[in-house]
Order: sequence, then structure tokens, then C-alpha cells
Amino acid sequence: MTSSSQKILSVSDLSQLEDSNAEHPFVLCYGHFNVIHPGHIRFLQYARSLSKGLKVAVLGDENIEAKRNKYFHQMERAEGVASLHFVDSVFVLDKISLEQLIHRIHPAVLVLGKEFENSQRQDIREAIAAIQEKGGQVVFHAGEIHYASSDLLHGSQSEIESERRHLFLQSCKRQGVNSDGLLSRIGNFSKSKILVIGDTIVDQYVACDAIGMSAEAPVLVVRELETKEFVGGAGVVAAHVKALGAECSFLSVVGEDENAELVRKELEGQGIKVHLIRDSTRPTTFKIRYMVENQKLFRVSRLKEHSLSKSVEDKFLERLKSLADGVDGILICDFVYGVVTPKVLSEIQSIAREKGIFLFGDLQCSSQVGNVAKFEDFHLICPTEREARIALSNHEDGVEWIANTLLERTRSENLLVKLGAEGFIAYSNDSPDYFRKKEHFPALVSNPVDVAGAGDSLFAAMAISMCSGANLMEASAIGACVAALAVQIIGNIPVSRQKLENFIKNLE
Repeated sequence: MTSSSQKILSVSDLSQLEDSNAEHPFVLCYGHFNVIHPGHIRFLQYARSLSKGLKVAVLGDENIEAKRNKYFHQMERAEGVASLHFVDSVFVLDKISLEQLIHRIHPAVLVLGKEFENSQRQDIREAIAAIQEKGGQVVFHAGEIHYASSDLLHGSQSEIESERRHLFLQSCKRQGVNSDGLLSRIGNFSKSKILVIGDTIVDQYVACDAIGMSAEAPVLVVRELETKEFVGGAGVVAAHVKALGAECSFLSVVGEDENAELVRKELEGQGIKVHLIRDSTRPTTFKIRYMVENQKLFRVSRLKEHSLSKSVEDKFLERLKSLADGVDGILICDFVYGVVTPKVLSEIQSIAREKGIFLFGDLQCSSQVGNVAKFEDFHLICPTEREARIALSNHEDGVEWIANTLLERTRSENLLVKLGAEGFIAYSNDSPDYFRKKEHFPALVSNPVDVAGAGDSLFAAMAISMCSGANLMEASAIGACVAALAVQIIGNIPVSRQKLENFIKNLE
């Protein structure tokens, strides 16, 4: 097998390249590839699907016009691309242009990202003209969009997790993050004061025994064995915040029912200051998940999605104003069930601006209709890729375009794009020269037991970390570890600070 470094050729002079007329047609891709993440991999995999050969041109340091100091060295970037097994060779365009490379190596197809389709950049236009002159084809594509991973088809669970841990440690190293620094940040969690706001959910898990198939119809027949209730929604985010060591208050709207009382007792028992506004018109949201072993069969939801009445909304806002004094961060967990009304959101934003409070937003619209772009001027928002695409009505462009556009539209300082089994990409927008720093953090568990609360645990960990002085990359590393612990347990069990510290100590 060819090593990564053997695939790389740094091209400073055309004489270094033989005039190629390859027997087998191949595809050429182009980019700076500063940090390889799943969006790049999708793009390159799509390009590879067009031909048996794939060559990649990496923009050299000399050709990066602005903010050169923000990019990794050209050979580091080339190594990242060359490490992908489906890439045959990598050209570093040290002092030559993409057009000159095309004239020399004669690719059959040039694949460019969708963002170049209407580009007026002179070098891109010249490159397109060069390949068309030689009868080649130009394709603009972002790669195939998918929301799941096929990794388990290509290796054992232990092999995949070992590789992901290696990638995670590489991400940390690139961003100057180490375990001692993370443990120091975690030690500051107890100094933070957090207010969690949002929809309350009670999750019931029903463990079943699969009996077989009905003789009358193609229906699976199960026997109920045991049930257990967990606090979910914004409630479990508050539970994670408290378990990780911060002081936590929780504000929500619930029904006049037993489930509301269950939430109050459970969260108060964990030491959370619970403030529940009762509304007899909207029972506490209740979700039932039927399972055989760790395989979910289906979910049943009992809920009302109408917005708060004016009287309930007024009570909520009055309590909000009193609770906001002295908090470091406000976490909004919006499941689009009606608690976070436009007026509530506007008031939270106003209070945060006035008091200098960090705002963190997480909106979940897997089975509802919501728009994460309503979270404007937040310190951090955490959409899934699907949620980000819904907000922008865009299902074609690459993850990079989606993330940058959402950052611009919401004016958020930081953004996480959650990619499910592929982990997440963290984007920072707080650089004074508008350079967006980014890093991909892989999911550390390849075969999770229960992914239902992964996003909630990640969100809580990110927020408490940043309120405790961590930068985005430190918070992302901590968040990835908390999520890895959360998905290994059935149900919404908050991750404790002690478990997190032990996990980090064992990473290396």
C-alpha cells in the first residue's frame, strides 16, 4: 500500500511534471482543504465515483491570497487529503496555477464545489476554459448528502472506535487542546451559574419481548416486560448541567398532571432549582419508546403544540426576568412544542444583551417544523445538518457553504453542525478578521446503545464549558466526550463530572 507521503508531489515548476496522456481517464479535484471533515470526504468520494482514478490539487501557501497565517502549512493540508485511501495522488500547487496543471496532466473531469459554479475568480474561469478546450468535462457538486454512516460495513467496532479516537486526538492536537487543559476547564464548572429554558418531555421506555408475527396480519407481536420513565427535553439538559457540576435553574411550562410532578421531584432531587409554570390546556409532553433489547421499534408521542396563552406567557416572562440575575449563560432548548414563543425569545435576547449573558440555542425539529435561524446573535447554536439545511431551504450545497451562510444569517459567534454518526464540525466566527476557524470532531462511539439524548448532552457540555472559560475547541472536545458517555446508556441518564474526568484521563 502506498503511504500518504508517497502520494504527494509539491509542484513549483512545470518541468517537474511529465506531459501526461494517461491510458485511463481520471478525475481532478481542487481546494485548500485546510481541515478535512465529512463534507470534504463526501465531495471527494463523489468525484471518485465518476472514474477509477482520483487526483487532487491542493492550493499552495503562496497562492492563498489573504489570512495565510490562519491556514495549516501546505504539506500538512496535503497529508490530510493523501491519507484518504481512495485518493490516488495529491499535487501541491506551490507556484503554478490550476490551469497550468490541467494543461500538463490532462484530466478527463474537473470536479469543483458548488460554490464555484457562479464564481468570477479569474483562476477558476481559466481552469474551466482549459479543461473544456481539451474536451474534458466540468462538474460542480457538493457530494452526496446522507445522515447515517456505513462505517460498520468496513471494520469491527473496536477498529472503528480506535480510528475515531486517533482522529479525535489529532483534532485536539491541531487546536492546541490537551487532557490537562480540559481537566482544568472542568474544574471550573462549579463556578458557573446556568439557566435552562425550554420544552419539558417525559420519556417512557417500554422493554418488550418479541413473540413473533401475528397470524392475521404482518404485525410484529411483543410482550411488555417493564417500563421506566426519564425526564427528557430541556429537563435532561438541566440534569446534565447539574451533574457536570454547575449551579442550575430550570424554567419550563408543564401540564396539571402526574408527569409534571414527576419532573419536579426528579430534578429537585438532583439539586436543580425548578420553576414550572402550570398550564391546564397543554399536558406535559409524553413520549413512549417500545424496545426489544436496545432496538427501538417505534415511538408514540402525546403532546399539544399550541403556543402559550397570554396569561401563561406573562407568568413565564415574569419568572424569567427574576431568574436571569447573576447567571453566566442561558440555554434555550426548543423542541418546537410552543414554549419558546417569539415574545419569549425576544425577551431572552434583550435580557442577555442588557446583562452580558451568554446565549446558547438548540432547536430540534426531527418531527416538528422549526427554524434554527431565529436564534440571532447567540454565542453558540447547535443544529443538525438537516436542521441547518431546513433553515436555509438548501439541500444541494456542501456542509461548508451551509455552515458559513447560517453563521452570516444568524450572526452567531460559534456554530456546531451535528452530523450524527460522523460527529460534528465546530465553527468559530469571533475572529476580528472574519476568518472562520473550524474543526471536525468524530463521534467516539461507533455502535451506540441509545442516541436519543446525544445532542442534549453535547449541548449542555458545550454551554457549561464555554461559561467556564473554555474556547470553542476546548468545549467541543469536552462535548464529544460527554456525548460518547451518554449514548452508551439506555434512557436520559445525566453524565457526571467524575465519569467525564475518568473518560478524558483514559483517552490517550
